[in-house]
Amino acid sequence: VQLQASGGGLVQAGGSLRLSCASSGRTFSNYGMGWFRQAPGKERELVAAINWSGSSTYYADFVKGRFTISRDNAKNTVYLQMNSLKPEDTAVYYCAAAVYRMLSTTIQLYNVWGQGTLVTVSS
Repeated sequence: VQLQASGGGLVQAGGSLRLSCASSGRTFSNYGMGWFRQAPGKERELVAAINWSGSSTYYADFVKGRFTISRDNAKNTVYLQMNSLKPEDTAVYYCAAAVYRMLSTTIQLYNVWGQGTLVTVSS
């Protein structure tokens, strides 16, 4: 099982980026997925999560209204559309696969992690 995250980069405040996370090696549609981030000196935190079908989503308060998580099970890929980016969004972003098909908001329920992609937002 492997997760490959991509799409990070340098963007000015107010700009947009779309992160992608491609899965291989197991049945992607059997698992909920999540995007986490970790800034220097801070703990890893949940940004958004989605259930197996995409019918249920969760957003952390600090990204509500700005970020959108989605998935394409035919392409084994989960996305994070990030709009109105702020300097405080600067972090390494990780995608992760959960143990269950349902939406999971607890980091301990994620057992497969991608390698992370760096997002830097300049002011």
